[in-house]
Amino acid sequence: MSYVIGIDLGTSAVKALLVDRDGAVRGEAAREYPLYHEHSGWSEQEPEDWVEATVEALRQLTASAGIAPDEVEGISFSGQMHGLMLLNGDGRPVRRAILWNDTRTSEQCRQIERTLGSKLLGIARNPALEGFTLPKILWVRQHEPDVFAQARQFVLPKDYVRYRLTGALHMDYSDAAGTLLLDVAEKRWSGEIREAFGLSESFYPPLVASHEPVGTLLPQWAGRTGLSPGVKVFAGGADNACGAIGAGILSEGLTLCSIGTSGVILSYENDKTKDFAGKAHFFNHGKEDAYYAMGVTLAAGYSLSWFKKTFAPEQSFDRLLEGVGDVPPGAGGLLFTPYLVGERTPHADAAIRGSFIGIDGSHERIHFVRAVMEGITFSLNETVDIFRRAGKTVDRVVSIGGGAQNPAWLQMQADIFGASVVPLENEQGPGLGAAMLAAYGCGWFESLEECAARFVRHGDPYEPNPDAVRAYEELFRLYRSVYGQTRPLSAELAPFRV
Repeated sequence: MSYVIGIDLGTSAVKALLVDRDGAVRGEAAREYPLYHEHSGWSEQEPEDWVEATVEALRQLTASAGIAPDEVEGISFSGQMHGLMLLNGDGRPVRRAILWNDTRTSEQCRQIERTLGSKLLGIARNPALEGFTLPKILWVRQHEPDVFAQARQFVLPKDYVRYRLTGALHMDYSDAAGTLLLDVAEKRWSGEIREAFGLSESFYPPLVASHEPVGTLLPQWAGRTGLSPGVKVFAGGADNACGAIGAGILSEGLTLCSIGTSGVILSYENDKTKDFAGKAHFFNHGKEDAYYAMGVTLAAGYSLSWFKKTFAPEQSFDRLLEGVGDVPPGAGGLLFTPYLVGERTPHADAAIRGSFIGIDGSHERIHFVRAVMEGITFSLNETVDIFRRAGKTVDRVVSIGGGAQNPAWLQMQADIFGASVVPLENEQGPGLGAAMLAAYGCGWFESLEECAARFVRHGDPYEPNPDAVRAYEELFRLYRSVYGQTRPLSAELAPFRV
């Protein structure tokens, strides 16, 4: 029997999937690691925690599956985007990694905007936001000059783990697109951006395609993981790119809705000249010579988790959502904006905060639950609206994550998006996309599309209800007006926040 392994290096844990030639998951293992928040807005991790957790997850996976080392043909990776890893001349970290959800770099973002102006969107295709990698590099150089003086190269989280396992240092295009240092359309490091900030060419790792082999396991790790030292290791991709691959978003006209802690609307794009004017992210896909446009809701599933923790801590999510499908669209005249930690798309605003609008004495808890779910979906629909205004067709949406676990929420997505919404029967997220890259790289399939036809299984679609669609069109108009009217209030309330 032959297998591949997909490794997903997330923000709180690493997960490894063992997948056979039919796309069936034959085993999985996960290991958590800590986050460090030493100051407000800071979010860091120890790189060695990633390595040890990955090795332990692989060891558990192979041991529990009872497979021979040479039965695993390939390994590939998915990883959290944007996180900064600085390495010294010996390839060792000079400090903790600064993660995607770290917000200390607002000053550096303004510096990037002043230095590059409109050139930034023309080259990197994305605005300067705190989560991206270049602002982190500039922050370390400004605030930790002694540390930065030791740095010889930078990489992203999954690339460091792969480097430790193989001894080979690379970065794939889909992850590089989230650094603000890549010429996204031309698939090369931008010399103009590099020179603008005085960075050396040697500071950048070599670029590779996501399905390309980059080495084999070093003997020391092969022994600890129960894998063969000859197993092929492939570059892998950014978590959103791998999530798209694992959901089969590999051709024009397909859109992904992913509701986890944050929420993502992602649409396949094969036109590298497509211009969203910075209103949506534009990244290289894990599929070669392809791209995707993406919008982000920062507090998607987090908004529902917050509500449950605050108002129904003893109840399960199933119990909390019981009866939500019986509440008509509009939650009895109640609107919620999910700006609990600021917002990303279409409002790149770290200061805005959420709100309930329209509360009256007739509302019960179930109305608030429905309003939270609708508010999350309205926020995601802002990206759908951006895509449609740019000429993209959004008529079939593959839904994954927490938003795909509840039938009422799937129907709500269909009604708000005005599109057919399809869940997956075998959802495994970015880890499956990483495994598919390994399967394709190993030569099991002629293309990723052929792999997806075998590995990705769609469930029954949810079709939009015309009456609900009409109601939600009006509610969405009202929802969009809340941001502008609450923004000044949020600013005035800021001094009173704990």
